[in-house]
Amino acid sequence: MGLGTWAWGNKFLWGYDESMDMELQEVFNLAVNTGINLFDTADSYGTGRLNGRSELLLGNFIRDYSGSEQRRRNIHIATKFAAYPWRLTSRQLVTACKASLRRLNCERLAIGQLHWSTANYAPFQEQALWSGLVAMYEEGLVQAVGVSNYGPRQLEKVHDYLERKGVPLSTAQVQFSLVSNGPEQLDIKALCQSLGIKLIAYSPLGLGMLTGKYSQASLPKGPRGALFQRILPGLEPLLKVLTSISKQRGKTMSQVALNWCICKGTIPIPGVKNLRQAQDNLGALGWKLTNAEVSQLDEASNQISMGMIQNIFQTK
Repeated sequence: MGLGTWAWGNKFLWGYDESMDMELQEVFNLAVNTGINLFDTADSYGTGRLNGRSELLLGNFIRDYSGSEQRRRNIHIATKFAAYPWRLTSRQLVTACKASLRRLNCERLAIGQLHWSTANYAPFQEQALWSGLVAMYEEGLVQAVGVSNYGPRQLEKVHDYLERKGVPLSTAQVQFSLVSNGPEQLDIKALCQSLGIKLIAYSPLGLGMLTGKYSQASLPKGPRGALFQRILPGLEPLLKVLTSISKQRGKTMSQVALNWCICKGTIPIPGVKNLRQAQDNLGALGWKLTNAEVSQLDEASNQISMGMIQNIFQTK
């Protein structure tokens, strides 16, 4: 399991405030001390003047980490580069990578990833972005490369392109959870398995729908509230099974939902904003659902009337 940092710097969706930074350092320290060494971020994380804030915070947290030097050296940062319309050449993507390295205060990324594909709206831009991945890999700026929000057809294309260039495609990120595991996600998962690509599951808790924290009478503020109002009523069969298994196991619903992702062979990267959430998510490790429990959850997931809305940049 890794840790996602979408909320770090995002005021609009997640209510970030700079006063949270001290606790976020504690969250980071706890995660590293517990054995979490993968932190996922992006150069576009952070709203308005806080654009890039997530990377800056991660860089500061690594610098100020008070644990052992061995644990510090074992921290792996995966960042994503936005397919902005002005990034039209491979060198522009390399420049973006170098800017991320400066914010992160490190010399080399564990994984450099494309945040999304432009195939749906600007296919002419796609190869330049792929070429940028090759360039940053060949220049030693990243240990590995990956993509995010690529559907199975486009994922196979980028894999074949990179393979011809001698660059392995190491990871693919997709929205994957008990409320986002339809035919397309399963096709991506099967393709990743056949090509030796690690599948990173983002939004593994369905933006919080699978935590048990929310109901029709208690919705989150902002844009998530409108989304939850549409989807939550149809999740009742799934939430009942999640509640039942969590009680039998002595675990929280979040822990069961994350463990399900792990049982499916993915690397979930739940986001956290505070120590309580971090401690809860870490409780998903060190145990495993039985095959029967996974099947129960699968069946309940198939019964929901409406799953999560997919990312607008998700390709076929």
